[in-house]
Amino acid sequence: MKIITICGSLKFKDEMMKIAEEMELKGNCVLTVIYPTNPDKDAYSEEEVKVLDEMHKEKIKLSDSILVVDVNGYIGSSTKSEIEYAQKLGKEIIYYHDLKSE
Repeated sequence: MKIITICGSLKFKDEMMKIAEEMELKGNCVLTVIYPTNPDKDAYSEEEVKVLDEMHKEKIKLSDSILVVDVNGYIGSSTKSEIEYAQKLGKEIIYYHDLKSE
């Protein structure tokens, strides 16, 4: 069993939830981002955004690896910074496009 944190753009929320389910059914413990419940992307204060970002980094610290949801090769700036953070911590980086080709 691995502890895996899902990383990726929230525009791929549906894919991220599906991938998290698939990975858990394979026996992994999966940590995900918080999916916004308010459709207004500006509903969070700067402080709240900062807290959510820090909590996601804590999930990466706890993980053995991160799984990057890179639909059609897309990796945004936030996800790039999460990849860099995980690399600094020596975490395994798994890309969704690699899993699809298995």
